[in-house]
Amino acid sequence: MSKKLFLLLTSVLTLSVQVTAQQDPLLTHFIFNKMSFNPAATGSEDGFIGTSVYRNQWDKIDGAPNSAILNLEGNMSRFFPGGLGLSFLHDAIGFNRQNNLMLNYSYPIKISTTDELRLGLGVGMLNFGMKPNWVTSDPGTFDKSLPTAFSSTGLDLNFGIYYKSAKNFYAGLSVTHINGSEIKHQTELNNVTFNQLYPIHRHLYVMGGYTTRKIGPGKIDAQMLLRSELNLASVDINARYIVEKYGYAGLTYRSSDAIAIMLGYTPTTVPNFTIGYSYDITTNKLSNVSRGSHEILLRYCYYLPIPPLEISRHPRWL
Repeated sequence: MSKKLFLLLTSVLTLSVQVTAQQDPLLTHFIFNKMSFNPAATGSEDGFIGTSVYRNQWDKIDGAPNSAILNLEGNMSRFFPGGLGLSFLHDAIGFNRQNNLMLNYSYPIKISTTDELRLGLGVGMLNFGMKPNWVTSDPGTFDKSLPTAFSSTGLDLNFGIYYKSAKNFYAGLSVTHINGSEIKHQTELNNVTFNQLYPIHRHLYVMGGYTTRKIGPGKIDAQMLLRSELNLASVDINARYIVEKYGYAGLTYRSSDAIAIMLGYTPTTVPNFTIGYSYDITTNKLSNVSRGSHEILLRYCYYLPIPPLEISRHPRWL
């Protein structure tokens, strides 16, 4: 009797299991990816820009993160105030897959003739799922409480503030996933329903950068990016020597993770096109099994031609 009562109770019982979903990916070339984590930086540069980045993190480690990003953005000041951008992110870690599609808008507020403050909002969707292939110690048994294949989509919101000075200085503050969405999936075990929750944590970003005046044939720019999910934090600091219309070379330090070498090349035949590469030398305990991280950047800028100067004359004075 007690066994039947137990089965009856468990058949209507709902349990919740919380699992942490994967979080925002990191990039060594974050300089060219500001829009993804700070929508206020959208359209802060002149022209229309397309940026694509692929990152293979911790090479030769099975299930290590692989990320791909495509950003399209434009300064729309010739048509209306502000900047527009579309950002797509694909991130894979182990069995997990995450896709983000975000539409960004930034509105500029003039502080002076040379400086401006931009406010930005990103609205989009986040899809999280997994397709596991569990391997058990006993091939004849399987733990049904393990997550099964699923995919689910939810609303995603980002917000940011971005300050840009004509004196070659910028700073930004932003929060991603401000709505704190949760991806839910249900599974059953012995007539018990489990609600598996995959929370998408809010991330805080603080960034800044400064570009020096010309030193020899080029100039130096230094950047800093702090990222935190309000639990753990990491900081990227980099410096590049840039020779305009030729390319750049630089170094990046990431706290408790890596030191990276950055190289960029601009073909003389396509002056608005940049090819970049970085190699991260792992400095934590993963260095014993990892061959480092690789990153490839492709970036193209298109600038609208300057509109012709129109001069009108009064027909009486022609």
